[in-house]
Amino acid sequence: MPAAPLLIKRESKLGELIIKMFTYPFMLRAFCVGSLVALCAALLGVTLVLKRYSMIGDGLSHVGFGAMAIATAMNAAPLAVAIPVVIAASILLLRLTESSKINGDAAVALISTSALAVGVLVISMSTGMNTDVYNYLFGSILSMTEQDVLLTVLTSAAVLVLFILFYNRIFAVTFDETFARATGMNTGLYNTVISVLTALVIVVGMRMMGSLLISSLVVFPAVTSMRVCRTFRSVMICAAVVSVVCLNVGLTISYLYAVPTGASIVLCNMAAFALFCALGYIVPQVRERLQSSGKTI
Repeated sequence: MPAAPLLIKRESKLGELIIKMFTYPFMLRAFCVGSLVALCAALLGVTLVLKRYSMIGDGLSHVGFGAMAIATAMNAAPLAVAIPVVIAASILLLRLTESSKINGDAAVALISTSALAVGVLVISMSTGMNTDVYNYLFGSILSMTEQDVLLTVLTSAAVLVLFILFYNRIFAVTFDETFARATGMNTGLYNTVISVLTALVIVVGMRMMGSLLISSLVVFPAVTSMRVCRTFRSVMICAAVVSVVCLNVGLTISYLYAVPTGASIVLCNMAAFALFCALGYIVPQVRERLQSSGKTI
């Protein structure tokens, strides 16, 4: 049989699978929740990367795992337990980071490994490594309930509103905290706002990405957009677009090929990072050649 009809048949089958994908409620929930979490994580990620706090997401995800493990052992609602615990941990991390007695990376390592150890110990003494624990570690699009969607929508809306309201102050704290403090700004308050918002995004995103991979949503889009964009606003917009696109493509790949959701999304982010690295190398050379020839772009 000629190659062309086979290719057309495969494309038709792929299109049917994609259309069928949106008939499942759990996939619609995944796309809704994932897009909101990806958007919020990208916006906060730019600030965290520029402030050299990018590892705080990884530390908080481990704290979230420990809190969810304790909630599972107590037969309590995982998110209801994890949210206040992770928020408290984020504030504690911020205080330890600002203290000169403990280095920021050391503070993250201390809290994250302690929380992970507590979670593993509690699990081993109660339920064992069952399917729920696996989902907490690596994420699952099937694990999200309608209550999770509602909580995520409300949390994401709060994050976006607060981020927009405090955008100018977050910008000032990100780039020159010393100057912002000298002008009378309460930098401690806005650093706390950033930490709390990050904690909320980490917790609601763990259901899909898992505690081991959720920090990639914070770091990858920000670092990727910085390969090409140069202003704070352009980096923010580019990071948000890259994050949402990669998440939706990763979800689609996860559904079509029955592979883990979190890993698929991370691989899409890796591909986007490689593409932007190439663009970051090519675009300046093209601009220089055009400028040397009397043209501008």
